[in-house]
Amino acid sequence: MTDKKTIFSGIQPSGALTLGNYLGAIKNWTSMQEDYQSIFCVVDLHAITVPKEPKDLRKNTLEVLANYIAAGLDPDKAILFVQSHVPAHAELAWVLDCFAYFGELSRMTQFKDKSQKQVGNINAGLFNYPVLMAADILLYNTDLVPVGEDQRQHLELARDIAQRFNNRFSPTFAVPEPYISKIGAKVMSLQDPTSKMSKSDDNQNSYILLSDDDDTIRRKFKRAVTDSIGVVNYSEDQPGVKNMIDMMAKISGRSVESITEDYLGQGYAKLKEDTAEVVIQEIAPIREEATRLLQDKKYLETIYQKGADRAEAIAMKMLRKVYKKVGFVPRR
Repeated sequence: MTDKKTIFSGIQPSGALTLGNYLGAIKNWTSMQEDYQSIFCVVDLHAITVPKEPKDLRKNTLEVLANYIAAGLDPDKAILFVQSHVPAHAELAWVLDCFAYFGELSRMTQFKDKSQKQVGNINAGLFNYPVLMAADILLYNTDLVPVGEDQRQHLELARDIAQRFNNRFSPTFAVPEPYISKIGAKVMSLQDPTSKMSKSDDNQNSYILLSDDDDTIRRKFKRAVTDSIGVVNYSEDQPGVKNMIDMMAKISGRSVESITEDYLGQGYAKLKEDTAEVVIQEIAPIREEATRLLQDKKYLETIYQKGADRAEAIAMKMLRKVYKKVGFVPRR
């Protein structure tokens, strides 16, 4: 048993990972695994709220896991597993569905946004998505959840459900707190820097994939949208410039002030060029290692099987406690 606090998070295997996934999530996780009991999964159950080709889902799941490891997540320090390999996630989600209210789920911003994007497929899974996310988190008595701003509302729901359950029965779940990095928590689109970088964007120049080669990365940054001001400032009025400075700060660990000073009197071309090179230096080794790992399916299988065993040992302890409190008759 560890005295460390627990962190939990995951990424959907809905396609190739972006620079946003890496800087906004995975890079933070690699530093946190030293100080916390770290549990990170590939959330494949969440991914099927949008129709997926089975072969693509399987391929993407292994790619996400490979990128976790290639980026520095250590299977000996963190529990790495595939969500569907631990059935307790889905089982607890049903119990928590009975402690979540229709009204609060219907007010979820992501549900509204995604419903507009997939009008022909507004399924119940899309509606209940935040409850499954709550189950993911609460199963492990999670203390801290590294989330982006777009997931903060879902975490608030998880907190509400935990408190609702605890108040009705007795203290059962830890009430999780958010962890949001101040710099680089949200990486913005290269073509519309007022919007989050997303691989679902129709314009491929708007995002950097971890699988992009060096020349592709340089080309995308060269085409990145800035503004007509022509002066490098770290300002909300210049979101394109700010986005690149944020990327450099997140990767290098330098302050935005010192980076901004470096570009006094210089134009945007130099900032774009240098940002591209900083990004390349950071993600090229990850791309190469992930490619190598994907050629060793047996190794990845060993990692996700061991990870699922470790995760399940924790999850089932919590699920049994929940089942007992709600009044289910134990099987044995």
